[in-house]
Amino acid sequence: MKTLIKNIKKLVQTENKIRLKVCGKDMASINSIDNAWLLLNNDKIEDFGEMKNLNLDTLSIDKTIDATGKMVFPTFVDSHTHLVYAGSREIEYIDKIKGLSYEEIAKRGGGIINSAKRLQDTGENELYQVAKLRIEEIISQGTGAVEIKSGYGLNTEAELKMLRVIRRLKETMPVEIKTTLLAAHAVPFEYKGRQTEYVDLVINETIPAVAAEDLADYIDVFCDKGFFTVEDTDRILMAGIKHGLRPKIHANELDYSGGVQVGVKYNALSVDHLEYVGDEEIEALLNSETMPTILPGAAFFLGLEYSPVRKMIDAGLPVAIASDFNPGSSPSGNMKFMMSLACINYKMLPEEAINAMTINTAYAMGLSEKLGSVAIGKKANIFITKEIPSIEFMPYAYGSNLIDTVILNGEVVVSNC
Repeated sequence: MKTLIKNIKKLVQTENKIRLKVCGKDMASINSIDNAWLLLNNDKIEDFGEMKNLNLDTLSIDKTIDATGKMVFPTFVDSHTHLVYAGSREIEYIDKIKGLSYEEIAKRGGGIINSAKRLQDTGENELYQVAKLRIEEIISQGTGAVEIKSGYGLNTEAELKMLRVIRRLKETMPVEIKTTLLAAHAVPFEYKGRQTEYVDLVINETIPAVAAEDLADYIDVFCDKGFFTVEDTDRILMAGIKHGLRPKIHANELDYSGGVQVGVKYNALSVDHLEYVGDEEIEALLNSETMPTILPGAAFFLGLEYSPVRKMIDAGLPVAIASDFNPGSSPSGNMKFMMSLACINYKMLPEEAINAMTINTAYAMGLSEKLGSVAIGKKANIFITKEIPSIEFMPYAYGSNLIDTVILNGEVVVSNC
């Protein structure tokens, strides 16, 4: 089926030649076309251009959408979430308000350990149903691709349960989904004081079991103060790579951990969080294919240091933005809100933020050849805004729902018109 979207006020993030990522000063620029049209052919983008050059006589159109006064964007790509979980953690939210730190809550059995206990006690079907609702919500907010991590199982059986739920979501939801094994998210309570034994379990039992069922695309480790060491991370990544899992790393959220360097060493697709980044980390990233990814929702919710994004961009690095959607430190997958946080707290320009949450997050999921921009041959994943005055209005109106229509794989899946 061919769908024509016409009279588009501004067609945003267009490319005549597909780029895999956008780096440094180039992040401040976005190609756009005013008074544009966009042609979708089944699940692909077939063509686009200015309205003055549209020749309807040469096209066979099945459906037409009039976008007068509205803008069209490629859908957001969210490259870091934990959205399969059982139950919320608002009581810990109150503990944070009272002054307890993330580490203090974790040490007394809260945090990830709390979520793991709940998940272990929850059935697969229930986990699927609540995760499905979360995915439907983020689709309505403009997200067209999402990475989902395990990590609330903390034993082989429960990690497999999580990953099977994600596989079911892949099979039934219209978004593009990538799956990451994060068995090394925290040390289970029963392994307290025996961290090396848990690492051995992940390497010798969990990773082979996951690989045997082909349940993951990537492998991740929470390499940070109070969690897993560089040595632990090194061992787990080597095991994952042997089973065909490319690394993605939680790094430097709580301190300088060495996580960035070990991620680069193993050609990680991304290193994420990055509240603590200095010259050594920037130098390592500059000589790599690893995407630095910030998670503004987690830093905002936990009151953490803000990653030195300006320093990274000025050094020539690319930067990606993801939501970290999870029950404990970022209970939101709203990427438009993440855009606002990026502009307000990290002093990113709107154009930089848009590049960071489309083409660069697509790179951080290994998907930038088919997602993250409006280009001929890419997947027809776009959203149409309400009538808005400018691109800058997207992050400026941080509490407003500005999305009218979401199209995934060439099909309208959300329409608020």
